[in-house]
Amino acid sequence: MRFRFCGDLDCPDWVLAEISILSKLTSVKMKMLCIQVLKSMLGDQIDYDKVYKLTSDAKFEVGDVKASIAALTFILSSAAKYDCEDETLSSELQQLGLPKEHATSLCKSYSDAYHKLQAEFGNQSLRVSKLDSVQWRVDYILSSSELKDVSEPSVQIKLQMRNPDSKDATPVVFTVSASKFRILMNELRQANSMMENLAS
Repeated sequence: MRFRFCGDLDCPDWVLAEISILSKLTSVKMKMLCIQVLKSMLGDQIDYDKVYKLTSDAKFEVGDVKASIAALTFILSSAAKYDCEDETLSSELQQLGLPKEHATSLCKSYSDAYHKLQAEFGNQSLRVSKLDSVQWRVDYILSSSELKDVSEPSVQIKLQMRNPDSKDATPVVFTVSASKFRILMNELRQANSMMENLAS
């Protein structure tokens, strides 16, 4: 079968296996577990003490807890990714064997957090490294025992790039000839001019 919340594909087997484990919880505890999972998806930390208390009555082992969190993360993120409505999600989860009360609890939490999830996923997508700084210097070799022709200067460029996920800064160093540097500068001027025209 194809499911809307899976992008019109079949549901993964491991998620099917976890649905039977999630069914052991009460619908109230299911909703509270969903709230913890949604918190982690929105950038907060999961309160594992609270999660273990929620799942203790169902006699979940550590592996069951982790697998349940992974399954809920998949269901909620996939439903938001494919813009699945809560009624459709509820119906499809029931088709997969999740009791109606549990599906309703999950979908209520999903519906409440839907716009925040969309915004968070939008912030995380299509992110590129940020340019922190540019340093450059021109080297002009006057003589060399290895090179016959030393009449062309070279430009050494150091870019400080910041990773948007880890926030770590990494230097990128390269050397270009004077002619390639002129081409690079010309292209940068054209790009800057296009950006200014778009902004105005």
